[in-house]
Amino acid sequence: MEIFLTGGSGYVGGVVLEHLRAAGHRVRALARSERAAEQVAGRGAEPVRGALGDLGVLRAEAERADAVVHTAVDYADPAMAEVEGPALEAMLVGKPFVYTSTGLVYGPGQRGEDAPVDPGTAAQPHKVLGERAVLAAGGTVLRAPLVHGRGGSGLLLGLLAFGRAQKVVPYLGDGEQTWSAVHVDDLADLFVLALEKPQPGRIFNAASGDTFRIGQLARVIAERAGGDAVSLSPEQAPPQLGVLARDGGMDGSLARETFGWAPSRPALLDDVRGPAYDAA
Repeated sequence: MEIFLTGGSGYVGGVVLEHLRAAGHRVRALARSERAAEQVAGRGAEPVRGALGDLGVLRAEAERADAVVHTAVDYADPAMAEVEGPALEAMLVGKPFVYTSTGLVYGPGQRGEDAPVDPGTAAQPHKVLGERAVLAAGGTVLRAPLVHGRGGSGLLLGLLAFGRAQKVVPYLGDGEQTWSAVHVDDLADLFVLALEKPQPGRIFNAASGDTFRIGQLARVIAERAGGDAVSLSPEQAPPQLGVLARDGGMDGSLARETFGWAPSRPALLDDVRGPAYDAA
């Protein structure tokens, strides 16, 4: 197949690109800069110069492709909600479509794909809206938990950098909040399967079965950073750490049963302790 990919120069998208090429698919990848174009070309894709705001480019590429994979996202960009909606409208042209979402769409106590999600309770409300658009158009949604591996992940790198600079790694409350994780290569395997075994209009948790507690993660990172894990109250925590108060592992059994997905890479805590994060 010929795939149009957004986010191919990013952390998740770059690994997805590699796996698509290894599976024999041709990839045309959106690249908003010369550096991004060089990165996607180096991974075997044909660069398409443009950004998510270039709706004509997006529509033309989606119409040309056999399928579309959308991994481009910047959770720290407050304008992402305004950018992604029109971009999805341009790319949803009736072709198989795989959309990258997040477990942060779940509200308190929610776990399964059938639970109704609401922008009012989601930590990433624009992803709820994106899911709705994709599902209505017959696309497939993959909800990723905390992604790790290959020395990447914004949250992990941020906590490591903070720990090295401040000699403390924060967590909230008692640190017993349960999260799920997935290795980026296992996640990329699932993207390929979702393209090759289409499931229109369905949602899948891309959770490998690896769960951990936030306090455990803080202690492992503190050990790597040469600092101490420190509990903060919600009132003490800066706003960007508020997400650490969320609790809820994700069940990925539906993805394993439907696609034959078999995650096999290291679990999060072992991975962070290991050589993949030596240079992080």
